[in-house]
Amino acid sequence: MSARTTSLPRPTLPARRQAGLFTRLAAAFALYSERRRLAELPDHMLDDIGISRSEANAEARREIWDAPQHWWL
Repeated sequence: MSARTTSLPRPTLPARRQAGLFTRLAAAFALYSERRRLAELPDHMLDDIGISRSEANAEARREIWDAPQHWWL
């Protein structure tokens, strides 16, 4: 007897709307703040999360628009 698999229809998700201007500005400010705080962490905390000082500084220097596209939608 062979096992038959049936594929069930996938549930559809509601269409994703683009974020408004305020939401995008808030996300950009949050990203900017998080990157700056990352650069200010002491070395022992960076070791805890597994990144080096140079990696933290490189992340902090990234431009605000240098983020994955899905963050802005």
